[in-house]
Amino acid sequence: MSGRFVRASKYRHVFGRSTKKEQCYDNLRISKNAWDTNLIKANPSYLSVNWEASGGGAFAVIPLNERGRIPDQPPLFRGHTAAVLDTDWNPFNDSLIASGSDDGKVFLWKVPENFQLRTEADEPEDVKPVVKLSGHSRKVGHVLFNPSAENILASSSGDYTIKIWDAEAGAARLTLKHNDIVQSLSWNAAGSMIATTCRDKKLRIWDVRQEKPAHEVSGHPGAKNSRVVWLGELDRVATTGFSKMSDRQLACWDVGAPREPIGGFQILDSISGVCMPFWDDGTRMLYLAGKGDGMIRYYEYVDDKFEYLSEYKSADPQRGIAFLPKRGVNMHENEIMRAFKTVNDAYIEPISFIVPRRAETFQGDVYPPAIGTKPAVSASDWLAGKTGLPPKINLESLYENGAVEEVPIDYKPPPTTNPVASPAEPPKPKAAPEPQPVATPAWREPAPSSMNESKASMGAMADRFADRDEPAEHDDEDTSSFEEIPKPVERHPAPAAAPETATTARMEEKTAGPPISKAPTATTSTSTAPQKEPARANGAAQREVVSPPASASAPASAPTAESAASGASDTKQRSTSGAAAGLAGHLSDIKALLEAQRKQMESQTDQIRSLSREVETLKGRVGETAGGSGGGSGGVEREREMSERIRQLELELEEARG
Repeated sequence: MSGRFVRASKYRHVFGRSTKKEQCYDNLRISKNAWDTNLIKANPSYLSVNWEASGGGAFAVIPLNERGRIPDQPPLFRGHTAAVLDTDWNPFNDSLIASGSDDGKVFLWKVPENFQLRTEADEPEDVKPVVKLSGHSRKVGHVLFNPSAENILASSSGDYTIKIWDAEAGAARLTLKHNDIVQSLSWNAAGSMIATTCRDKKLRIWDVRQEKPAHEVSGHPGAKNSRVVWLGELDRVATTGFSKMSDRQLACWDVGAPREPIGGFQILDSISGVCMPFWDDGTRMLYLAGKGDGMIRYYEYVDDKFEYLSEYKSADPQRGIAFLPKRGVNMHENEIMRAFKTVNDAYIEPISFIVPRRAETFQGDVYPPAIGTKPAVSASDWLAGKTGLPPKINLESLYENGAVEEVPIDYKPPPTTNPVASPAEPPKPKAAPEPQPVATPAWREPAPSSMNESKASMGAMADRFADRDEPAEHDDEDTSSFEEIPKPVERHPAPAAAPETATTARMEEKTAGPPISKAPTATTSTSTAPQKEPARANGAAQREVVSPPASASAPASAPTAESAASGASDTKQRSTSGAAAGLAGHLSDIKALLEAQRKQMESQTDQIRSLSREVETLKGRVGETAGGSGGGSGGVEREREMSERIRQLELELEEARG
């Protein structure tokens, strides 16, 4: 029989939990621009939303702790002359955000200290940009900060280029030229390479500081937009796109040799919306959110494959979605990821992805160290060619609301085995186990015997009584054989210090062969003829009679002393009476067993006859009822009851016969 095996995973039971409308961010005017973007971005403190504003472009920043209905006129981040298409938060500064607009500009903004949406002012004051970056000739569709270097920003434009900006200096340092509009881009964890998808259906892996692609291969063959995300510190990227038949696809690529996707293109479904991928490096899970539908699928990356875990389903479709960095999740509820989705372009709903556990302590196996707020290198060092991974923080320190604790870059989880103490003493040699005395065989109450065992016991008894009818000349031979066996020591209460002597004697009795006892005869005590006891059948229900094998069988072998003669005579009488009592007990047991079986068989025969008679009687009544009822409801009901009773009796009859 073939069994079904379930792959072991800590995240197999992760589920998505929605939020009540009262705890959502309501009364929003989300941008209706048709540009393919995520519309919203999130960090542990704020949420940015592309705003539908007149008189130029704007976006709103919402503190995460201000849930519910926001004011009709919130303070906006204004400065662009056209619609804002994309925003991105600085990974090392929660109050610094970049924006790209349809006017071809890239602006940097600083969230004011103690920023709030609900103010007492009649007209809230808008926020102005702190840095303006100009260099693109057409609209800026994407902005993305470097995840390792400080203040390094990438922006893609409709002029088919990606510019790498030094935000501190306010200038573009590098330019990556494409053949068509860039649809998505993603940095690797070290911030030295970028993966891009383009409208020319190509996937490119760029060595950014060389300003040329290291690899350029054909991506998804469909005409609709495709997305790419770098799988954190791995040398793999994941892409989502469409086939020629407009089926949504998922693919995993090796950045070292991306000629073909690993395992080919995986078909997801036939929905027309773009699939937005998000990667969690701590749990190695990939989230796919469909634009225009309410599903969020999540996979676990194992052995170059995306193993499907489950999906979050909702009746409300999303146009935009954002995921929170790991240092912002609620670890007290075992939340491993939190998403924010737009609903009807009117409000934003948080969705928590939770590992179901009952423990109320920090779960270190699902919360490995995560990226903190310190960059690995400065902007100037990165432009000079230096590369590194940013330091990570121990999430347990955030769980306890203590000081943030950093861990080394080469941190590895502690081994599960206990550390060896430094002043460990050398292990002492184990003493040889002392030989335990073998338990002396004792009489045990026999188990209830089966029919076959009873037959064997009866056969053995018959053979025993048949031996008594043999001619008397054989007695002399048996007597001579008995005289050769040494007389056993009389069993007096032995001291507890010598268990081995009794054990050895018992072992010798076992290895000497079947036990031999004397059958009592009707003659005088001086003419007692010893008989050999036949071997018992396996499982016979009889008691062991321990009798001395060497008794006073003849007057010639008796000791000359009067005391010795009297002792031998007493031993002989005890042996003879014990054997007789044992045989009488066996015969009474056998008779009782046969009588019980006979009564049981008679009872079963009577039961079978009674059931047969009742079945025949009921069948006759059913026939009479069917012939004379005329189809009345009462007759039909009575006939049904009789039929049920007949079937029940027939089953009991078959069981009794079996």
